[in-house]
Amino acid sequence: MSIHVNVRERGYVDISDHGLIGNFHPAALVSLDGSIESYCVPNFDSPSVFARILDKEKGGHFSITPTNKFSPKQAYLPSSNVLATKFLSDCGVGVVTDFLPRQNRHTNKANLQWLVRRVEVIRGNVPFRMECAPAFDYARASHTTEIIDDDSIPNEAQKKVLFKSSALNLDLRYVAESTVDDIPLPEVKFEILDLKDIGHLGTGVTVNLPLSEGQVVTFVLRCPPKEPPIPQAIPRISMANEYHVSFESIIEGANKLRAKDDPILTIKLVNSLLQETDDYWKAWIGKSTYEGNWREAVHRSALALKLLIFEPTGAIVASPTFSLPEAIGGTRNWDYRYSWVRDSSFTLYALIRLGFTQEAIAYLDFMLARIQERNPDGSLQIMYTIHGGKEIEEIELDHLAGHKDSKPVRIGNGAAKHVQLDIYGELLDFVYLSQKFARPLGYDTWLAVRDLVDYVIANCHRPDLSIWEVRDRERHFTYSKIMMWVAIDRGLRLAEKRQLPLGARRQKWLDARDALYEEIQEKAWNPKLGFYSQSYDDPDILDSAVLVAPLVFFCPASDPRFLSTLKQVLKSPERGGLSSNSLVYRYDVRLSPDGVGGEEGFFSLCTLWCIEALTRAGEYEPPLLQQAVKMFEDFLLYSNHVGLFTEEISVAGEGLGNAVQGFTAITLISAAFHLSRSLRRA
Repeated sequence: MSIHVNVRERGYVDISDHGLIGNFHPAALVSLDGSIESYCVPNFDSPSVFARILDKEKGGHFSITPTNKFSPKQAYLPSSNVLATKFLSDCGVGVVTDFLPRQNRHTNKANLQWLVRRVEVIRGNVPFRMECAPAFDYARASHTTEIIDDDSIPNEAQKKVLFKSSALNLDLRYVAESTVDDIPLPEVKFEILDLKDIGHLGTGVTVNLPLSEGQVVTFVLRCPPKEPPIPQAIPRISMANEYHVSFESIIEGANKLRAKDDPILTIKLVNSLLQETDDYWKAWIGKSTYEGNWREAVHRSALALKLLIFEPTGAIVASPTFSLPEAIGGTRNWDYRYSWVRDSSFTLYALIRLGFTQEAIAYLDFMLARIQERNPDGSLQIMYTIHGGKEIEEIELDHLAGHKDSKPVRIGNGAAKHVQLDIYGELLDFVYLSQKFARPLGYDTWLAVRDLVDYVIANCHRPDLSIWEVRDRERHFTYSKIMMWVAIDRGLRLAEKRQLPLGARRQKWLDARDALYEEIQEKAWNPKLGFYSQSYDDPDILDSAVLVAPLVFFCPASDPRFLSTLKQVLKSPERGGLSSNSLVYRYDVRLSPDGVGGEEGFFSLCTLWCIEALTRAGEYEPPLLQQAVKMFEDFLLYSNHVGLFTEEISVAGEGLGNAVQGFTAITLISAAFHLSRSLRRA
């Protein structure tokens, strides 16, 4: 693989050719050639400073790449979200290790909101080039760049870079190290990088790093502290010799005078951050109770899901990326950096299955606050900001080209104002499951749950826009009706399980649940074509969302109507189905206009729902269980080089849509869990 030093000659890297790092505030995509391609600071939903994946020229990037020909290899450290990108060539081998620091919450240290990039050569000689070219506010804001003295490091005359925009400042610092006694420290000299001719609104910096074995440079990008450091709080190396004390003790004493989020930058600090971050991830995934098959894939999906949690509030984003296309050149490009009630509830369902209950408690608290802030009519919004806000305006960024010219590039999401009545079923299913594995409901929470069930009963005969967030017309979607049945059913189960009071509601809820069940069987079933339809309004349209029915215990997977629907979905589109090459579409966009337009790929979520449905049906028809195993094994082949999955998959096997997408990881865990259990029983 040959990489051009000139940024103007570099094209787009495929969506699948990235790894994800994060620490529950922001997250970053790291390309296979060592570039930060997507990074929003300081939080998931903040404006981007790097977005080269959406505009290869002016989106902004932070790359550390060899200038000679190389073969790249990228992998996570074992059981960790620390990412290593190795560059192999005849002249040497270099490694870039990327992470956002995460320390044990029980220590007295701050969780530093830094982006840390460690570049080292482990054999021979490798000429690296570093380029840091931020594009603030989605490449809409200008900035200035200064190369100034670094006042946060105990070395004489070392420089750092300060990027200043109207709303955000960043500084770029470094620590040079030599791990071999007779090898000198690498020299780091920042130079201005002017990319204004390709659309940048400010200059970046570059460094040429001809590194040899044992030489290491660690770059740290951060939002600098707003308060200036205490004067003369930075000791110099010479002080240790002057006062005949250890340099570490001088540093430790100086740090006591500084803010916890602004420690003195030293070799010891950056190396300890790497070790502590790796230890944190190993300790977290080590608590998993999963003992089934495909453990590596399940744990990688769990580690990916953990990266989607916004720790300050407990909210969970559907994806940390925005506007990556569902078809190259298409218009289905959405911003997923928000907390959907639906996606979040399924996420916690998956994590609870693996024994992670603290995340469930945090999200339950987040949603209880949202329930207390219900709309005047008693409804919930389908999504919220990670801070709990309701205003999510959708805007098109016309100045960005889009990934491989896939326009428009969108931020915000207009679906926030949709009526999607299925969300109450997902939420109450999670609340019900959490009673077994997490904190029991209090009385005030039960009152809120009762109000939600009452709202569902009062609105279950309304049309909506449902799970796929269509943008043309409301319909009586079968998926939404099933999930509203789930909402009422779980309300009844909660009352029974916890002996919670219902009074006169009990009979009303029972009647409403049974009546809705009968209605679905009557109006959603197409006896002529032999499947449950997408909606009451379009009885001839097939939709793989109905595969959720046995997964939420609406009906058994052995029910003849469901089996007939499942087998129809498994047919090819040419024969009226939705499957091809062991992958499943949501629905046929040619037959079911949704107001969005354009094409899309196979939907990973639907493929995994189909696998789980086959698994449950396979307990009664063994050949279907074997089909589920084959289909699951085939699906695992579509993971990328670090074991992550995208939202969709093209006919040619290319990853599409936002990455990493929570729904895919959720349903992979659930499918593996139930498939492993069924195989043990068999």
